[in-house]
Amino acid sequence: DVTEIEEQEAQAKQEEQIIKEQELSNLLHEKRYLKALGLAISLDRPHTVLNVVKAILKETDGRKHLEENIVRLRKDQKEAVLTFLVTWNTNSRNCHEAQAVIETLLKHEAPDSLLQYSGIKSAVESLLPYT
Repeated sequence: DVTEIEEQEAQAKQEEQIIKEQELSNLLHEKRYLKALGLAISLDRPHTVLNVVKAILKETDGRKHLEENIVRLRKDQKEAVLTFLVTWNTNSRNCHEAQAVIETLLKHEAPDSLLQYSGIKSAVESLLPYT
């Protein structure tokens, strides 16, 4: 019977999730945005990533800080943010944050580099009508 083992694994995953949520909350409180972005992306939480972006933009020189943080993300993290911002851009409440991230990506990534992103074609097709 593997039921007990599966329950223990599920409980361990849930505890790990709670720990990561607390860590994310602490990172935001400490204004350690790069780590918070990375953790939110790894947890696959588009809304949390959006909240981190909003928090960065509220800071003094927010655009500059957003740029610094987005540029320092790994390629796979940038790809994830790109997929998230496609959804953000369709909502008028979040479109400004999405546009700020798009601007940063377009400004700091070479076109050839952007073409290597997975899902870039569908992302661009989805962004065009709302941009």
